Amino acid sequence: MKVLAAILAGGQSRRFGSDKALALVNGERLIDRVAGVLRPQADALVVCGREDPSFTCLPDWPEPGLGPLGGLNAALRHARAEGFDAVLSTSCDVPNLPSGLRAVLSGDGASCAADQPVVGWWPASLAGDLDAYLAGGGRALYGFAERVGARQVRFDPPLANVNRPEDLR
Repeated sequence: MKVLAAILAGGQSRRFGSDKALALVNGERLIDRVAGVLRPQADALVVCGREDPSFTCLPDWPEPGLGPLGGLNAALRHARAEGFDAVLSTSCDVPNLPSGLRAVLSGDGASCAADQPVVGWWPASLAGDLDAYLAGGGRALYGFAERVGARQVRFDPPLANVNRPEDLR
């Protein structure tokens, strides 16, 4: 199975106060930390929703400002066009991703973290479903996950979600 890892990094970091993808955790940029966990679990890695010379980057699709759905849609469309079977996704602000994320999430259909659906496993065949969801006005990742019957996975310990600088502690 050919898997594309996708870091969804198009957010504006309003609550954080600066670009959280570039925030340092033990001297390492948060986005690099996330990439380091994802790379060994996939055949290729992309960053969606931003430009960064360290990565292959995709613009959100069909336009910026759609939150994580725009990034996931870009990743799914890219995966389908390039012959990947699935997308393993996360945002750039989950510093404690497990090294076995793919093993926990992968399966026959879609699955995602119960409390953070941006951390998910999405068959590339869902690209058209997400296009239709967005075209119909859908804007919530929880709604899309429910629409495609994504299996909800709980993590122990829970996945961190960095929204404010103090969340990095």
